Amino acid sequence: VQLQASGGGLVQPGGSLRLSCAASGRTFNNYVVGWFRQTPGKEREFVAAIRWLGGNQGYADAVKGRFTISKDMSKNTVYLQMNALRPEDTALYYCAAGSPPWGLRESTTSYYYWGQGTLVTVSS
Repeated sequence: VQLQASGGGLVQPGGSLRLSCAASGRTFNNYVVGWFRQTPGKEREFVAAIRWLGGNQGYADAVKGRFTISKDMSKNTVYLQMNALRPEDTALYYCAAGSPPWGLRESTTSYYYWGQGTLVTVSS
């Protein structure tokens, strides 16, 4: 599976962005699709995940109530709607796909495939 992440950009605090993660080569099948983010000098951290079949969703505490993960099965695409953005949300955002048990969705080692990253900058 090849993953293409897009939608990053520069936004002011309080603004919104929608990231997309499109799969090619094969569908997401029964994978879990996750979003992670990373800033220089820090480890990649979990943001949100969705089960492609079934639709279970999970979020990091830092983004609960502000970010929403969703899917469009007809487009084989997962989205991350980010609202009320804060400067601390600034990071390179990656999407990933794998087959972890739901309880391990927050671990980077649970995912087989990774997109190239899209940069989100929240600044006035």
